[in-house]
Amino acid sequence: MVDPALVIRPVGPENFADLAALFEARGGPHTCWCTAWRAIPVQATIGTPDARKAVRKALVQAAVDKGVSIGLLAYRDAGAVGGCAIGPRDSLRSISGTWPAADAEQGPVWTITCFFVPRSLRGQGIAAALLGAAISHARNQGAGLLEASPVDPTSPSFRFMGFVPQFLAAGFSPVGPVGARRHFMTLAL
Repeated sequence: MVDPALVIRPVGPENFADLAALFEARGGPHTCWCTAWRAIPVQATIGTPDARKAVRKALVQAAVDKGVSIGLLAYRDAGAVGGCAIGPRDSLRSISGTWPAADAEQGPVWTITCFFVPRSLRGQGIAAALLGAAISHARNQGAGLLEASPVDPTSPSFRFMGFVPQFLAAGFSPVGPVGARRHFMTLAL
């Protein structure tokens, strides 16, 4: 059941500070800034941990400032309570090792790369609400196909990419395995 108090908005310059507060809070993805699937400069991989974090944050902020869709934020009351990284495939590196061919008639391909919900808020349907909003957002932006690489709920890694049952429930179809843990899935929009 989706929490009626949950509001989901795209990340933009006007709410980037909310994304930063969510990510930089204890337990947040402040190390990667959801850049695992983005092309990153060498500066984001060398130097001190703080220097790498600063480069990754600046990279995400620059994308937002240019109008690139980088994700969605879920809000409850006045605060951000979760996020989902989603954007056009051409703004990302491949999540499947190689990009499967997409039907040109389907339209642009968009990709969901990760979710973040603070540990204390997990199990409240926030990720499911973000997935539903991501589907609507991609469709509204003209996407013809949405793809993701979730894992089984028992997976010891890549859990930030979401879980297969949630994607199946949202209508995604399995395409095939990606490595030992991830499942490449698509949804025609």
